[in-house]
Amino acid sequence: DLEYSLEDLPKMIDSMMIACDRLKNISTSLRTFSRADQDYKVSFNIHQGIDSTILILKHRLKANEQRPEIEVITNYDNLPQIECFPGQLNQVFMNILANAIDALDESNTGRSFREIKANPNRIIITTSLKDKQVEVKIADNGQGMSESVKQKVFDHLFTTKGVGKGTGLGLAIAQSIVIEKHCGTLDVNSTPDVGTEFVITLPILAQTHS
Repeated sequence: DLEYSLEDLPKMIDSMMIACDRLKNISTSLRTFSRADQDYKVSFNIHQGIDSTILILKHRLKANEQRPEIEVITNYDNLPQIECFPGQLNQVFMNILANAIDALDESNTGRSFREIKANPNRIIITTSLKDKQVEVKIADNGQGMSESVKQKVFDHLFTTKGVGKGTGLGLAIAQSIVIEKHCGTLDVNSTPDVGTEFVITLPILAQTHS
């Protein structure tokens, strides 16, 4: 049916263009995320690093039979590029965001799809400039942590996940990269039944430990 095909052709081309754009974005994000670090720090737009990490984790954020899509809200300040090891910082964002997704999935236990939809799973990422440092806050509205868990969360091999689900290395590695490699800080704020927030501060200019 030539008439129908001609009518449908623009829609097909639009769909193909959207698919190509999506593939291009994924390809760019993978390159941004997996870039090899040099022996020295380089200038990097950390928003690109965060965005590429979110795209790579998209398959874990999308809706499934148990819950609606996890919402990711980004509140980005106008930041300068920072001198850092981009590949290592992307690993920090990956570890913290993956942890937030795990926490939200755990908080959904015993809740129906409708209950979750009424109070959606949410991750909020906020960046700001403070003095000569960049601050990145990654917050979730999961079940939060008890004080005892909060005290141990960065400990090597500590995990609250079931057997075979967690290594206890993700947050310990993240802390090591932020503090030892970048002379920054990594802290956690958490309230049971409200959620958890990780706060990363990073100097804009490369620094070394004295």
